[in-house]
This record gives sequence, structure tokens and C-alpha cells, in this order.
Amino acid sequence: MLTQTITTQTVPAAKVFPTPRAQSVPAVDQFSMIATCAGVIATEFSYRKDEEIYGEGEPSEYVYQVIRGAVRTYKLLNDGRRQIGAFHLPGDVFGLDAGSSHRLTAEAIADTTVRLVKRRSLEAAAGSNVQVAHNLWTMTAGDLRHAEDHMLLLGRKTAMEKVATFLLEMDRRLARAGMMALPMCRRDIGDYLGLTLETVSRALSQLSDQGVLVFSSARQIVLRNRQRLADMDA
Repeated sequence: MLTQTITTQTVPAAKVFPTPRAQSVPAVDQFSMIATCAGVIATEFSYRKDEEIYGEGEPSEYVYQVIRGAVRTYKLLNDGRRQIGAFHLPGDVFGLDAGSSHRLTAEAIADTTVRLVKRRSLEAAAGSNVQVAHNLWTMTAGDLRHAEDHMLLLGRKTAMEKVATFLLEMDRRLARAGMMALPMCRRDIGDYLGLTLETVSRALSQLSDQGVLVFSSARQIVLRNRQRLADMDA
């Protein structure tokens, strides 16, 4: 069940959304700026941990932004393996598919709230507002850059280099007061890096033994030697 956070209305699990109600969205980033344009209506919905936001092959009717929590987008391979394409954290935009249907499945990693904007209204706004068109192009270019970096990571790096790259990425995106609290589990990390759970755990343990990082809990990490990780990532 999807629970709309703006009203107490409950939406069926089939994800057929009601007509969104207008809401005031602070213009704090590119997507929020777009959401405040005339004719663009933003709505917030909440999802429980591991709940599907949209599935592969479903119509791409909305564009999403993470407000709280975290989202993984992934594809299931023919042999049952899961390849995670990206982790979307607060402020990140996802669902910007080029075609009319989603190429990946999106799931909430933890209890998550997202902002939805109807794709049709974004396209209409982009047709009449140069700034909206520019912001959408910038976000799309960012997705493409991440996809290229991820392809290089999967194809050309060793297991330790992959883990180092991941830690530096999360440090840049998540670290607060020198500590990063990872919302994803090690299996998620493995499916993102193309590694087994055991390989990820072994690499993290080695980095801990070498004093490169310190665990304050299973998912809370403090990096002690970023240069060492950067050397591995080079």
C-alpha cells in the first residue's frame, strides 16, 4: 500500500496515482525550481522499506526526487542475479527514462518519502521555459555521466578498487561530521559493484585492519585515510 503524506488517502498497491494535489515546494535545487513553475504540480508519497516504487517495463509517467530515505534502481538478470544501477539519496532525482517505460525497477532501501512530478507537465514546462529545459538537460547529463562511470567501475577495476571507489562516492554524498551512515546493506553494495557479499565484507575488513577506515557500527564508517582510497581509485 502507498500512503500519501499530503492527505490520508490510501492508494492501491497497483500504483495508479490519484490526481495530485498542488503543494508548495521550496526552490532549493534544480528539481525543486522546476516543481515550482506554473503548470507543474508536485506531490509527496511515502514508501516502506523494500517497497517497490515502480517496476521495470511500467509506464514512465512520473519523475521522482528523494526527500527522505534512499532508493535503489536495479535490473534482474536472466539468471536471477540483481544488478543495481544507482543509489538515490536525499535530493537525487530518478525516473528520467528516455523512453515511455522504465528500464529499471526502483525500490525504497529504507522508509522513504519521494516527490513526484508528472512527466507530461515537465515536458510542457520545458517547451515554454528555457530554464526548465536547461535544468532537465543538466540532470539527464548527470545520469549519463554516472552510468559511464559505473560501466568503467564494473568492467575495469579490481574488487578492492571497486570498494574504494564506492566508499569515496558515499563519503562525498553522505558524510556528516566526518562519518557516513550507509542506508544500504553489504548485499546491496555487492550488487552495485558486481561483487559477492563475501568479497565486499572481506575488502572492508582489510581496509579496517589497515587503518583506512573505522566502523562505529555495522553501517557507520569513518574514513581515516582518504588518500589511500584515492590512490586505489586512480
